[in-house]
Amino acid sequence: MLRRLTGLFSAILFFIISSVSTVKAFEPVPEDRELLSKIERDTLQYFVRLSDKDTGLTRDSSRPGSPSSIATTGFALAAYAIGGSHGWIPKSYAYGRLLTTLRTLKTKAAHKEGFFYHFLDQRTGKRIWTSEASSIDTALVVAGALLAAQYYPGTEVEKLAHEIYARVNWKWMMNGSNFLCMGWTPESHFLPYYWDSYSEHMLLQALAIGSPTFPVPKQAWEAWLRPQGEYNGHRVVYSSPGSLFTYQFSHAYIDFRQLDDGGINYFENSREATLANRDYSLSFSGKFKSYAGDSWGLSASVGPGGYKAYGAKPGGGLHDGTIAPYAALSSIVFTPEESLRAARFFYENYQKELYGNFGFKDAFNRDKNWWAAEYLGIDQGITLLMLENYLHEGVVWEKFMRLAAVQKWIELTGLGKRSIQTKN
Repeated sequence: MLRRLTGLFSAILFFIISSVSTVKAFEPVPEDRELLSKIERDTLQYFVRLSDKDTGLTRDSSRPGSPSSIATTGFALAAYAIGGSHGWIPKSYAYGRLLTTLRTLKTKAAHKEGFFYHFLDQRTGKRIWTSEASSIDTALVVAGALLAAQYYPGTEVEKLAHEIYARVNWKWMMNGSNFLCMGWTPESHFLPYYWDSYSEHMLLQALAIGSPTFPVPKQAWEAWLRPQGEYNGHRVVYSSPGSLFTYQFSHAYIDFRQLDDGGINYFENSREATLANRDYSLSFSGKFKSYAGDSWGLSASVGPGGYKAYGAKPGGGLHDGTIAPYAALSSIVFTPEESLRAARFFYENYQKELYGNFGFKDAFNRDKNWWAAEYLGIDQGITLLMLENYLHEGVVWEKFMRLAAVQKWIELTGLGKRSIQTKN
């Protein structure tokens, strides 16, 4: 599982929406569009530079000695396909990196019942530390593989991606319960944590229900809780920590704009959660220097005291003046104007301290005069995918939503408000 855990809630939300938004409600001027494109291109270099040339496995962070993480490797697969499609890296290079990585995942990377271990040795693919076979991290690497397959139909990349997906025994990870477990270890077996409340797990649910080989029952979608909360007029189905990444990760791949879950539209929900997050941080601008101007974005990140699940109300609300630029950037499909202003603010005011060869570093805290020296792979990945969706007409969504497994999930759960035609 990710280092970001969500907890158990008892409230159930019935949230009515009145409209479905488009990703281009706000159009940036050419100069701002070029800044966003530069950030996306620079962010891509994290995956190009920090992936092993022999295995393709990608480092969890830019910190020296960092192992690879399976979730970051999933974002790398998506990044190569996107970069190759634009010519930012040669298409032949992108295809070669994809093939190397997928072959490693198929034949070399340690797994249990198809679920990859959270952290792997970058050179051998073996499990390291006491990391768990993770359900959410496996979903993220499978999603990246399936997206790459959509860019290279009829190739070995497509074949390997679908074989890796078909191998995952999603039903096993339920451990006889109504929920998907967060993970399993050889030492303790199933973890005592389950995906039982709103979080970033919707992508996991979609892949598990849509599986062609080991699907979980559609009732698994109905079982998890949808707690309701409000902050400053923003009503939200909220996650335990209130971290922005929980409202973003599933949306990198799944286009929720025209999906309805019993009156809940999760795209609109993420918009409201983002606005609540922004309002919450700005409400403390008189106390924390980091929250001044257009600086906002409370999400799990490194900080002066280590890695923490920073967030806003409704939810946990943990904060100490640490801002993660990726959080505002990755919300750009929900709040384009506000996110663009934040990106411009970070770039113009903190470029020297915060911007490097791979785009924005992970976080900063002006009150403690602390600036992250590292990048985190999963934060780089969500930044790249959300910028791609925003700048290029939802191309990631368009490709991912055509997958048969996604169509199956929508049909079985009754989420579709309209028919999304599968193209050849």
